[in-house]
Amino acid sequence: WQGVLQRMIVACTQVNWENFKQLFLEKYFPRDVRHKKQMEFLELKQGEYFVAEYVTKFVDFVRFCLMYDGVGNEEEKCVKFVSGLRPEIKQVFNYQGITQYHDLVNKCRVYDEDNHARITHYKSGGPIRNHNKFG
Repeated sequence: WQGVLQRMIVACTQVNWENFKQLFLEKYFPRDVRHKKQMEFLELKQGEYFVAEYVTKFVDFVRFCLMYDGVGNEEEKCVKFVSGLRPEIKQVFNYQGITQYHDLVNKCRVYDEDNHARITHYKSGGPIRNHNKFG
């Protein structure tokens, strides 16, 4: 990273996080690798993953797509995140207008965990009830 910083200073580039990140990616991730990662990110779907697992994959790929990972891009990042969710989760969050990525992720994660617990509960037969007249 020091080499990237030195290049920024020599080129009289403003030293800020966005410029550093862009130069770092250019130096350490060849263009073809970045394009491949960008395509994987754009096609990323939750599928059978829990939301927490989807978040991990999302975070791994988003750093290669500066349009979603830069300063001021929270809303676009949220839109992309929601677009990859399973339909039953997307339906809950799509129209809520959540524009803070961390808020969205936390709400989706809690919803997914609660939904999974509910499904597991009912698949296991739920609470055992005494079906006699007095109990």
